Amino acid sequence: MEGADGAAVPPSLADRSRRSSISSTCARSVDVLVYLIDDTMVQLSVDSLMSVTVHELHRIVRDALQLPECAMDVFALWLISPLLEVQLKPKHQPYKVCRQWQELLLRFTDCQEDEIMQDEPSLQFRRNVFFPKRRELQIENEAVLRLLYEEAKFNILEGRYPCDMEDCEQLGALVCRLQLGPYDQDQHTACALKEKLEAFLPAHLCRRGHSLLTALWKRGAKQPAYEQGLLQAYQAVREEAACEEPEALRQHYWVYLQRCHQLPYYGCAFFYGEIDKPAQGFLHRGGRKAVSVAISLEGVYVIDSKEKHVLLGLRFQELSWDHTYPDEEEEHILWLEFDGENEGILVNKLLKIYSKQAELMSGLIEYCLELNAAAEASALENSTLQSPTLPPLASKQRPKLRRQNSVVCSRIQHLATIDYIEDGKEIKRVKPKRTASFFTRQFSHGATSYSAVQAPAESLEQG
Repeated sequence: MEGADGAAVPPSLADRSRRSSISSTCARSVDVLVYLIDDTMVQLSVDSLMSVTVHELHRIVRDALQLPECAMDVFALWLISPLLEVQLKPKHQPYKVCRQWQELLLRFTDCQEDEIMQDEPSLQFRRNVFFPKRRELQIENEAVLRLLYEEAKFNILEGRYPCDMEDCEQLGALVCRLQLGPYDQDQHTACALKEKLEAFLPAHLCRRGHSLLTALWKRGAKQPAYEQGLLQAYQAVREEAACEEPEALRQHYWVYLQRCHQLPYYGCAFFYGEIDKPAQGFLHRGGRKAVSVAISLEGVYVIDSKEKHVLLGLRFQELSWDHTYPDEEEEHILWLEFDGENEGILVNKLLKIYSKQAELMSGLIEYCLELNAAAEASALENSTLQSPTLPPLASKQRPKLRRQNSVVCSRIQHLATIDYIEDGKEIKRVKPKRTASFFTRQFSHGATSYSAVQAPAESLEQG
C-alpha cells in the first residue's frame, strides 16, 4: 500500500516482499500509509488487511483526521501512480486491487514492460468525483474545506485545470494570503513573490519564456512579470475587520473553491489519450496531439496537454458517445458525437479519441448519466410532494464567460473531425477513407443505437 507519490520514499524490495507474503490468517495489525494531496501521510494500523474494504478503510481515515460524517460523501480513496489513477468503489478491497495493479496497467496503459514492473500505486484520500459541486459550498467544516482547497490548488498549479491569467492571479493571491498571512507591504514585495512563484502560479506559466530557444527567438522582448500582477491581486484580497484568523482562513478556502467552481472541469476524473491533428501543408500531414479527457457529472472536456486549453467542452445533453474495441478499429477509441457546422451546413461531428482508457471513460460517462437521471427523478418527486401545483424547477445553467479567447472555450477549429449530415451521408473527410462508415458499422453489428444529437440551444463554448 505504501506508495512513492511526491516526496514519499518508495519502499524497498524487501518491504514489498514482506507485505505480499502476509498470511490471510494473520491476526496482527499492519501499518498502512494513506496520502493526502499535499503528500502528508496518514499512518493507520489495520487488522485483516487482505479483506478490509474501501468503505471500512475510508472510515478509519476519516476518524484519524477527525473529519465530520459528511466526509464519507465528499472524499474517496484512490489508487494513484504516475501511470494510472483509479477511484475505488466502497466494496473494493484495496489490498487485492494493489496485487492486480500490473494487470490494470497492461489493460489500460501503453506503458513499457519495465515501467509496469517498477510502478507501484499509493493510496490517496481525495475528492469523490461523484460529489456534486452544489453540495460542496454548503460545507462549513474548516478541515474539509482545507482538504478540498489543497486538491484544487494542486490541480491549478499542475495545469490540470487550465486557467486564464486573470484567474490565475486571483487564485494565486488567495494562496499568498493563506500561506503568507495578510498582505504586508514591507514583507510582501514583488521580489519576494518572484522567488517562489511556482508555489502561487501554474508551473507552465512560470516556465514559459525561460527556455534557451525562447530566449534566443525573443531576444530583446520584455518577458511578462507575473509577480507584479500577483502582487496587485494579493493587495486586493478582502479581509473582514472583525474576523478571527480561523474564520478568515475558512472564508478564504471557500472563496478559492467558489472561483474554481467556475471552471467547467472542476472535480473531474482525468484520462489520457490522443486525437488526430487537422491535416496541414501540401502533403496534408497530420499526426496526433496528446490530450487529457476530463469527465464529471456535468460533461466531457478534451484539453490540450501541451497548450493547457480546452479543445472541446460538451455537457452530456450536447453529445452522444460510443467505445469501440480493437477488433472493430485498430485501437481502443472513444467516439464523441456533437452538433456543428461545415461550410454553413448543420452536421454531426465525430471526434476520435485514441486511448486504452476509452473503456474506463465510456463506463464513467454512462454511470454519470445514471446518477444524473436518478437525481433528477428524486428532485422532481420532492418538488411534486412539496408543491404539486408548481412546475418542476429548471436546472440552473452556468453563466458563460465573456472573455475572448478564454482557455475554457472550445476550439473546434483545432479538431480533425469526421462530419456527417443526419441521414449518415458523409459530406467531408479529414482522414483517409476507412473500410466502413461509422453509422453503417453500428447498425450492422447490432450495437446500441446511435441517434443524431439535437441542436443545442446554446453554443458549444463552455463558461
